[in-house]
Amino acid sequence: MYIPDTFRESDVNVQHDFIERNSFGLLVTQSVTQPATQSSGSLIATHLPFVLDRSLAPYGVLSGHMARANSQWQGFADQDCLIVFSGPHCYVSPSWYETENMVPTWNYVAVHAYGKVEAVEDHAELLSILRRSVELYESSMPKPWTLGESNLFIERMLLQIVGFRIKIERLEGKWKLSQNHPENRRQKVVHALELQGDENSVAIAELMKTRSRDSR
Repeated sequence: MYIPDTFRESDVNVQHDFIERNSFGLLVTQSVTQPATQSSGSLIATHLPFVLDRSLAPYGVLSGHMARANSQWQGFADQDCLIVFSGPHCYVSPSWYETENMVPTWNYVAVHAYGKVEAVEDHAELLSILRRSVELYESSMPKPWTLGESNLFIERMLLQIVGFRIKIERLEGKWKLSQNHPENRRQKVVHALELQGDENSVAIAELMKTRSRDSR
């Protein structure tokens, strides 16, 4: 990912916090089965929920599962992969700066994780991955749903999915929040975003205010 130093976020804890808040990511690998219209080595991507375990490696380990009918898993075989985690984003109008010779831009936050992906088909490991995912995403529910004990329904479900595990080898964080502008311009952008009031604009405004406070 292209990251000017001004926008770089290298703190692993900050990156991990972001992944956990924005855990529905995009897994990108090379495909081993291409339609006739695609060349060998074309890319394939799947949108998936991920579970992060910070304690298993310096940069953590990601796990999850996908449908067995999804051909992406067939090409894992210790393959390099990229996982893209996207956060809030919004358009920034040059008119908000109230100065000349400005151009439009886009503010956003994202983390890219790199590593090797390993398919998990072992029954016990796959069931463990599934349970962890259910427990994580149900934990905030008023009445959390549980997977329950193994039964015929669960066994049939396990036959239809493939788990995966990714030991993260590198993390990149980009917090593009108008840091390349002076404080007075950033405050004007924050004000304009708050007036827009939509979820992404408000979230970016809050992140910009936090970055301004942290830089003092």
